[in-house]
Amino acid sequence: MKDLLLMKFGGTSVGSAERIEAACRISAEQSRKRPVVVVVSAMAKVTDLLLETLKRAEGGEEAGVRSDLLKLEERHVGACRELLPPERQEAVLARIRAILAEFQRIANGVLMLGERPPRSVDEAVAAGEHLSVLLMTACLESQGIRAVGVNGAEVIVTDAVFGNATPLMEPTREKARAKLLPYVQDGILPVVTGFNGATVDGRPTTLGRGGSDFSASILAAVLDAAELWIWTDVDGIMTADPRLVPDATVLDQVTFNEAAELAYNGAKVLHPRTLAPLIDKQIPVWSKNSFAPEKPGTKIVPRIRVSNGARAVTSMANVSLISMEPSSGILNGAQIMGRALDALGRANVEVLALSSSSYRQSFCFLVRNQELPAALEALEASLMLELEHGYLRQPEVDENVGLLAVVGEGMRGTPGLAGRIFTAISRERVNIIAIAQGSSELTIAIVVHKDGLEKAVRAVHSECRMGEEARAGSSGPLY
Repeated sequence: MKDLLLMKFGGTSVGSAERIEAACRISAEQSRKRPVVVVVSAMAKVTDLLLETLKRAEGGEEAGVRSDLLKLEERHVGACRELLPPERQEAVLARIRAILAEFQRIANGVLMLGERPPRSVDEAVAAGEHLSVLLMTACLESQGIRAVGVNGAEVIVTDAVFGNATPLMEPTREKARAKLLPYVQDGILPVVTGFNGATVDGRPTTLGRGGSDFSASILAAVLDAAELWIWTDVDGIMTADPRLVPDATVLDQVTFNEAAELAYNGAKVLHPRTLAPLIDKQIPVWSKNSFAPEKPGTKIVPRIRVSNGARAVTSMANVSLISMEPSSGILNGAQIMGRALDALGRANVEVLALSSSSYRQSFCFLVRNQELPAALEALEASLMLELEHGYLRQPEVDENVGLLAVVGEGMRGTPGLAGRIFTAISRERVNIIAIAQGSSELTIAIVVHKDGLEKAVRAVHSECRMGEEARAGSSGPLY
């Protein structure tokens, strides 16, 4: 199908009746021009509330579970009443209560068991997306747009890694095309739940961090879409966080590689895994603001012409640095590092930066704070013997750190750039703790003390003249 547009609306873009109505207007406008498939997230903060409810259930907090269920019902019932004319409300309200009743059934099971089986969690938390799809579909129909809600589990086939499943692209291609294309050909707008899928034998799964964006990119790839538009609450991909850097500006274009690096290092951009299905197909992505749809946003493309130097700087404050050092020359440092990284990988912990010393064979790596307990547990289990016998010192954890990452395809082979960046940071009297740079020269990752992170970001942005470069239109046409 030619010119198919995939659009995905994030949690803030469907976070209230007003925002759902705005998303429906955008969807209706585009569907009059070309074939469209829409993917939606749960309303903002709903997935967190669903997970918190299951956590309360695991801890036996029956009153807390009831309270959370009431909050979920009130929010969605309130949105329904505000969104729809009275004659359309009752049928939708009955479906809202049915979806929440199914979630409650699972939560009650967790209460009885005293534990949260990953498979049950995946089945339960998709309730947020089902509720969003229900409200958005009803809103579209009330505006005279033929629409149909589709469960992502019916079109996205995954492996059985509950909580962080990976799509199986060929089975997904078959199911998605068979399910969605007939609707589009008949002039019906499919609205698909993001975040969730199912195994080959039908067991519900979820796609992990950035799951709804990932759903959209998977479907864009298997449906051979012309474009993917991701609607959020920001104007596009910026040279820095505008809360830290007042003169940060929106980049008109970035490459897939730049977007992936920015996302990996904390920017509010598509998760790197989201971009993977699109790169082979070279499907362009637009990051747009549903609160200001008239703004052009940022286009993510395979290649662009760029000036020499860095294009954006991003940062993360909620991180911890884990340092490890052999206390004996008996140990092979490379083997210890390999085992440590393998343990972190098996525990699903992302390593944000890695630095090592060749002489002392010590090394350190950066992880997100929420993943720190899992990281330490995995390291201690994997390296138990070396730690118990004193061949390896106990891991040291520094939570008073932050990460900043300088990103740009144009940094490759630019002499003196790293020196300028480090000098700019040192002028602000901020101490650099660790540095990591890959051979591609696409990203320089720098770990600093947390209290100097914001100053360091502003210093780098100013030194590299990122705002000026973006305003001058440093990116040119595609090759």
